[in-house]
Amino acid sequence: MGLLISGQGMAIPQPRSVAIRVAKPEDATAAGKICYEAFRQINADHSFPPDFPNVEAAVAVLSMAFSNPHFYCVVAESDGRIVGSNCLDERGAIAGVGPITVDPGFQNGGLGRSLMDAVLRRACERRCAGVRLIQAAFHNRSLTLYAKLGFVVREPVAVMQGPALRQKIEGLPVRKANISDMPQCNEIAVQVHGHDRAGELADAVQQGTAVVVSRGGRITGYATALAFFGHAVAQSNQDLEALIASAEVLGGPGILVPTRNAALFRWCLDNGLRVVEPMTLMSIGLYNEPAGAWLPSILF
Repeated sequence: MGLLISGQGMAIPQPRSVAIRVAKPEDATAAGKICYEAFRQINADHSFPPDFPNVEAAVAVLSMAFSNPHFYCVVAESDGRIVGSNCLDERGAIAGVGPITVDPGFQNGGLGRSLMDAVLRRACERRCAGVRLIQAAFHNRSLTLYAKLGFVVREPVAVMQGPALRQKIEGLPVRKANISDMPQCNEIAVQVHGHDRAGELADAVQQGTAVVVSRGGRITGYATALAFFGHAVAQSNQDLEALIASAEVLGGPGILVPTRNAALFRWCLDNGLRVVEPMTLMSIGLYNEPAGAWLPSILF
């Protein structure tokens, strides 16, 4: 989830001492307030709706990340006050970055780069096969920073939202996923991306948000959630369409649809979904051109 720095105009000089340390669960409230305001401000400045509806939602996301042993999270601190944060999702061979946010009073001073350096060092230490993130396409500064850090643009993505379709596609039943489905789901992820996302899938199954679609009794796709923080993979567009059509609601700002998949993008438009915001998937390290239908999460 790309770097967001709120505020416009002349940068405010930073205090001399800014320390970056590992985040603690109790840091989530202060960091969440900065996270909410940063996303709200930059989106409003470009006439887009906020990614988080309120402060509580941003705090909840960071509370989850700061408390999860499979996330590596850091905060920037100045004079005892938190002024920024960043997270690295370590649940798979590919790590996902975000949300990264910086207090408006510390913009343009290199703090965003320092927060990125911290999680990229961690990914290097863990020998992650790759690192990915989703960047707000209208945010020139974050695009520039990530490119300088070595990230490569891989995919244009549209956040899409609209009324729940609540439809069934004949021959493609959708149901809740369970633990026994995971081997087939992981196999599909490997077919599509060259790697699985078993850690995220296991969490989603446990939380009750994961769903699977099947054809002829065999699983042909899954989604951890049809939502901003959920991803999906499927063997065909029709399988993925069945997953989207079954959703009771598209969570958060919406699902992320790769727009190079013109047929899927058009199907979403034809079924009443609208484009909320353009985004860009970027990566360092391992990246295989997807061989199937898929939706990234806001992390990647």
